[in-house]
Parts: sequence; structure tokens; C-alpha cells
Amino acid sequence: MASRPPHSSEPPPVHAATSDPVRARRARIARLAAAAKRLGYLLFLAATVVLVVGLATTFTEALARVVVACLVVGSLVLAPAIILAYATRAAERQDRERGL
Repeated sequence: MASRPPHSSEPPPVHAATSDPVRARRARIARLAAAAKRLGYLLFLAATVVLVVGLATTFTEALARVVVACLVVGSLVLAPAIILAYATRAAERQDRERGL
């Protein structure tokens, strides 16, 4: 079985979660964290695009509000998602090291 890179953002394999309820819950949390990370980074991308468009055209107060909103919401979504992703990967790594 091929091992995943140590810094992979992919959730743990599904087959490992089928028999153990803790691993099943951990896999669900990992999938949720991956989706939240995608959303957070997408909001950062949207803020960047809106900022560039605003700078290339007329930068209005509405555009500034959109940029700030995207950055704030993106940060609120992304920070816990990154922590959860690291936590689930660390727990899976610890289980592998223990032979579980």
C-alpha cells in the first residue's frame, strides 16, 4: 500500500475508518476540514480578484467592503479548518506509529 506524503491535505483513507467509530468520526472531521480549507482559500482568492479589479477600475466603498468581508469570513473559516486538518493527520500518524 502506497503511503501518503506527510504533509498531504487529503483526509485519511476511507477503508481505515469503516471498522473503528473513532476513525470514522476522524475521517468525517478531516473531510469537513478539507472542504472548509477549500472555502477559506476560495474566499481569499475572491478577495484578491475583487481587489485587483477594483484597483484596475474604480475602487469603490462597496468593493472595499467585499474585500474585507471575504478576508474576515475566509479567516474565520480557514483558521479552525487548518487546525482540525493538522489534528486529524497527527492522530492518524500516532495510530500508525502505535500499530493501531
